[in-house]
Amino acid sequence: MQTQVAIIGAGPAGLLLGALLHKAGIDNIIIERQTPEYVLGRIRAGILEQVTVDLLRDAGVGSGVDAAGTPHHQIDLVFQNKRYPIMVSELTQGKVVTAYGQTEVTHDLMTHRANLGLTSFYSADEVDLHDIESKTPRVSFSKDGRRQEISCSLIAGCDGFHGVSRKHIPSNILKEFERVYPFGWIGVLADVPPVSPHAIVYANSDRGFALCSMRSMTRSRYYLQCPLSDQVSEWSDERFWDELQLRLDPELSAQLIMGPSIEKSIAPLRSYVAEPMRHGQLFLAGDAAHIVPPTGAKGLNLAATDVKYLSEAMIEFFTAKSSRGIDHYSDRCLKRVWRAERFSWWLTSLMHRFPETGEFGQRIQEAELDYLVHSRALSTSLAENYVGLPLDFGHQ
Repeated sequence: MQTQVAIIGAGPAGLLLGALLHKAGIDNIIIERQTPEYVLGRIRAGILEQVTVDLLRDAGVGSGVDAAGTPHHQIDLVFQNKRYPIMVSELTQGKVVTAYGQTEVTHDLMTHRANLGLTSFYSADEVDLHDIESKTPRVSFSKDGRRQEISCSLIAGCDGFHGVSRKHIPSNILKEFERVYPFGWIGVLADVPPVSPHAIVYANSDRGFALCSMRSMTRSRYYLQCPLSDQVSEWSDERFWDELQLRLDPELSAQLIMGPSIEKSIAPLRSYVAEPMRHGQLFLAGDAAHIVPPTGAKGLNLAATDVKYLSEAMIEFFTAKSSRGIDHYSDRCLKRVWRAERFSWWLTSLMHRFPETGEFGQRIQEAELDYLVHSRALSTSLAENYVGLPLDFGHQ
């Protein structure tokens, strides 16, 4: 087989890239090691920046988020049992974030690709990349016991943190930066109305962090900071709801509607960046190149920005016969990646209880939160980063 771009990974990054390239008339094939059902079964983030919503529309896949997405104009910060609104839209000249689940985004993109009849290989085993430093790289894989190979001009590695793409960048070239946090999040998905339908709630308490988010007006997503040693089996629904109430302010705690969980999982938190994001004809995008703690809701949005930059560079490469875009892709992305990493690290450090800092650390956090909610300048900085910095921010 032959194509212009081979895309490794059928998550939202790979599917969105494929849709944008197809719209520009560039042939692409997607190779995914999991089944479609497995890909859709991954429960992930659900807060979209405007740049992500705009990209979905550009790709012809915006009808879902336009119909079912819920715009948020504010975030609420809870500390010392009091809640303070940060009026995000007011502080950012009308910008919003939109609640719309990653599962729904992936479903919309997957359906769009299938309707177009574009080539995708799911359940692909033993995926391998060849000759990525040449002008004619190849991707090989096994499907239904038969070995297959795709020749292409460019390869997009959108296969996540544990994928094969990044492993093909030589160790003497690849630089990795990582911060592992000493706690995790237990998350619960439940078919109950959100405790705050108009805002995402971040809670700092001496019991640990809590986050109240949503997927729709009838489905909520809640998180609690927990020790990494905890097991899901230790967290009954009753224990989760009781603990969440203790970490919220009294008014929200009384408003909380509880119900049986439909999904429950524990995830570790880490910050991670791989540099460079391009080697030869291989280009990394999304979690293959970087991980952010979910506190800042940047994971999917950062992947979408990568895809925007990468699709523009690839379109320029094929239509204008120019390598300028692909040559600058890594540097362009990494500027934004590190800004998102900084914001996510800062918000994580501000809102979570760190065992090693004790009561002193808790008081410092509360003092900084008090400064934040009473300073328009600091509130504006939080709001600007939360809705997403402009794509040209900091570029000459």
